[in-house]
Amino acid sequence: MPDIIDHIAQRGDLAHLALVFASAGWGAFVMSFRELARANRRFEAFVRELARFNSRFLGD
Repeated sequence: MPDIIDHIAQRGDLAHLALVFASAGWGAFVMSFRELARANRRFEAFVRELARFNSRFLGD
């Protein structure tokens, strides 16, 4: 990665360098959002199982 940055900096093309960093930031955001969605599904499954356990235990 540093070689790419050096090459772009030597050419003086800062717009492309900004685009590279923006793309990396967007990729990190997408990966984080995807993991958050997975965690939300796991939590929903946990709450559903807890509700099922409580309904069986309390005899509803």
